[in-house]
Amino acid sequence: MTTTAPPAGTRSVPEHSPGAARGPRRPGRIRRIGLPYLLLLPALLLELLVHLVPMAIGVAMSFKELTQFYIRDWGSAPWSGTGNYRLAVDFHGAVGEALLHSFLVTVVFTVLSVSLCWLIGTTAALYLQDNFRGRGVLRTIFLVPYALPVYAAVITWAFMFQHDNGLVNHVLHDQLHLTDKPSFWLIGDNSFYALLIVSVWKGWPFAFLIVMAGLQNIPRELYEAAALDGAGMLQQIRRITLPSLRPVNQVLVLVLFLWTFNDFNTPYVLFGKSAPAAADLISIHIYQSSFVTWNFGTGSAMSVLLLLFLLIVTGGYLLLTSRGRKTADV
Repeated sequence: MTTTAPPAGTRSVPEHSPGAARGPRRPGRIRRIGLPYLLLLPALLLELLVHLVPMAIGVAMSFKELTQFYIRDWGSAPWSGTGNYRLAVDFHGAVGEALLHSFLVTVVFTVLSVSLCWLIGTTAALYLQDNFRGRGVLRTIFLVPYALPVYAAVITWAFMFQHDNGLVNHVLHDQLHLTDKPSFWLIGDNSFYALLIVSVWKGWPFAFLIVMAGLQNIPRELYEAAALDGAGMLQQIRRITLPSLRPVNQVLVLVLFLWTFNDFNTPYVLFGKSAPAAADLISIHIYQSSFVTWNFGTGSAMSVLLLLFLLIVTGGYLLLTSRGRKTADV
């Protein structure tokens, strides 16, 4: 039996060595790599059709003098360039002054609503961490506002805020005698407080749910060790609970901010197409500028400015929180 020696200058590879198993990439592996992208394709197409295409059309509309005269053929509307943007940010003019007022109202409303939602939700979640009879029932009751449809909940509150036969005036004026006369809650300055109450009522259960889930990941041994060292409840919350919940709270505050700042359903259902000046959120203001006065070009420019503002705030917030996490890890 003869054996053939390998050619000079080449190195033989054992049959069972790792190098012998290497070869051309198999088609099955390529198919496995491409499968996730194939499964994501329907979602990407829907995202393109539902969000990106209308967004691009809205940006194009913001550069046109699009009014009710060009509704049938908006492509023939005159090109205005940055005219709509200059009109929106001209705070000495009527349009810019109204937009600035709406923006400031929205900022104050968002800060108060997010703060109260976080505070009430965190307090309720901390309280329901202890085992006691009826804890499951309370958890279910606390989640009812979050489970209710937005329109049903807000319409119910609109009836409760009625001047003559509303439940709020009946309790405050007729039963508790806290006011000299029934108050108007859906017009005037009180409309801001009515909107804030409804927003907090339907928003704090979400904060409660997220914080309650985050509390499950904190080991009970930390609290037991702190109690043995003489730490009270407030010290345990400050030293253990809040630092452990920092990643959860960072995401929670961002989500609540975006939801509240962009909230359109609550003021629209509560006040209708025209909200009072005290509760003129920027979402309902842009709606009025676009679909009530038929000034779609200016409304689109306001929407683009709002998007840019939210992108800047979100990016800055994520940058600050990521730096805070790196500092805490070091």
